[in-house]
Amino acid sequence: MRLARRLFAGFALVITVLAILVVVISGQRLAGELTARETEQLRHEAQLVAAQWAGQPSADPETLAHTAGAALGHRVTLIAPNGRVIGDSEFADDALPHLENHSTRPEVIAARATGTGVATRSSPSRGDAELYVAVRAAPGIARVSVSTAQLGEIVSSARGDVVLAALIALAAALALTFAFSRAVTQPIVELRDVARSLAGGDLARRPSLSAPGEVGELGTAMHRMAEQLAARLRELQAEEGLLSAAIESLHEGLLAVDAHRRIVRLNDGARRLLRLDRPVPFSVDLLPRDALLREALAAALGGEPSGPSETVVHDRTLSITARPLGDGGAVLALLDLTATRRLESVRRDFVANVSHELKTPLTVIGGFAETIVTDDLPAEQRAQFADAIRANAERMRRIVDDLLDLSRIESGGWRPNPTPVDVAAVAEDILSAARRAHGDHAVTLDIAVDPRAPTVYADPTAVWQVITNLVDNAVRYTPAGGTVTVFTTRVEGDLLGGTWVGVRDSGIGIAPEHLPRIFERFYRVDPGRSRDAGGTGLGLAIVRHLVEAHAGRVDAESAPGRGTTVRAFFPAGPAATLDADTRQGAHPFAVTGP
Repeated sequence: MRLARRLFAGFALVITVLAILVVVISGQRLAGELTARETEQLRHEAQLVAAQWAGQPSADPETLAHTAGAALGHRVTLIAPNGRVIGDSEFADDALPHLENHSTRPEVIAARATGTGVATRSSPSRGDAELYVAVRAAPGIARVSVSTAQLGEIVSSARGDVVLAALIALAAALALTFAFSRAVTQPIVELRDVARSLAGGDLARRPSLSAPGEVGELGTAMHRMAEQLAARLRELQAEEGLLSAAIESLHEGLLAVDAHRRIVRLNDGARRLLRLDRPVPFSVDLLPRDALLREALAAALGGEPSGPSETVVHDRTLSITARPLGDGGAVLALLDLTATRRLESVRRDFVANVSHELKTPLTVIGGFAETIVTDDLPAEQRAQFADAIRANAERMRRIVDDLLDLSRIESGGWRPNPTPVDVAAVAEDILSAARRAHGDHAVTLDIAVDPRAPTVYADPTAVWQVITNLVDNAVRYTPAGGTVTVFTTRVEGDLLGGTWVGVRDSGIGIAPEHLPRIFERFYRVDPGRSRDAGGTGLGLAIVRHLVEAHAGRVDAESAPGRGTTVRAFFPAGPAATLDADTRQGAHPFAVTGP
């Protein structure tokens, strides 16, 4: 309401000044008008006295002055041509000789010159100001005068009436001004409040006024502006939500830096890769102190794009691309190449391992074959060389078969066809075969099936292959007098329920640094011992892929000199495996044997 008060104060000041001016000007005009009218009245009276004096030249001037003064109610003075007062309604006869000669009085001088003279001055005889009007006559000068105090009383009375009327008008004008200021400022105040609400983000606020003229047009324009702002804000929010969802869905890291070197936005991928948990905004000084990362950011903030370039941050290989923004900021994109580089390393190791694994038997085969062909050997030695060629060829066949099995599992050429499998029956068959194959190896083979988990819901061929590979490894690395046990364990639960199927031995054990890699292809804890025992280095890799095809997982526990436990978890029930439609057409897995 400050505008209303200012408007009211301004209008009140203007009206008050106007009222004062009206009172002053009207008082002055009234005084002048009354003086002019009184002067004209006195002139007529003076002319009347002059005419009467001229018509009775023999009359006594003193008597005539008193008679005329009594009739007119004003002072009448008769002045001889020489300026001597010969009659005055205010003085007796004996006082006239003592009066001052009036020949020098302004009104007398003017009357002699023009016929009429007017003057206002203080009267020596009365002691107050008087208005004198003199008229020339044949016997002399006839003068009529009146005290200005009478005129002042009339002017004061009239001025009081004017002041009263002005005060009444002022009060009425102020009341109308107050109402007008309220009517003018109320819609403006409402528009101000609506504008503040819009600026504060309350886009639902609308002006309710329907005022005419420019104020109404302003309200309509603000209403339209609010509608447009709300529509644009909804569009921006939708775009922001879409952009945020797209940015957050990226596996790559993305972060934005403003011109003040503050990180104003980053997605979950960037937080994960750079291990940042602070809320934005925060300074770029809190980023990891990687030289390449800092250089790329500095270049982008300087207006120069950079990348992609690779660096290692927190044990992860990142590809960093930096681009400058128009406002002086920068955007950094982080691509996690850790898995790619690991796969490349695995691929290189795989090629190297396959080449090495095949090279050794090929060398043996080539050497013995050349010896048999070129040398004249005894039959017994020739038979030994031929047996070595056969053994190495068999080893190469097993390697190729295992590689084909892995390739078929990974490419989706084989899918599990799960059914309830009797673990004890499968284990008994496998252990019987192991006893025949390792009859000279004094290792105790045993079965410990949990009564709550006699069966496992899995593909029968896959279960047979898993237990076979685990038993083969356990027997190979368990010295004479040791034990190898096939066991099962039940896990209860609606979502995580299932059965662990594993093999536990009392062998040489595995060092902790090797445990995370024993399920990789061709990875051997003791390469020489494994090759001597006839292993291909692919058994545990096949086990892992077979179990993961059932939505399960593998686990290993071991310590040097304390044996090893390797187990596979198969979820319970059909829901944990592929559905029936997916399993249709799946062909059995070709088991290659231990």
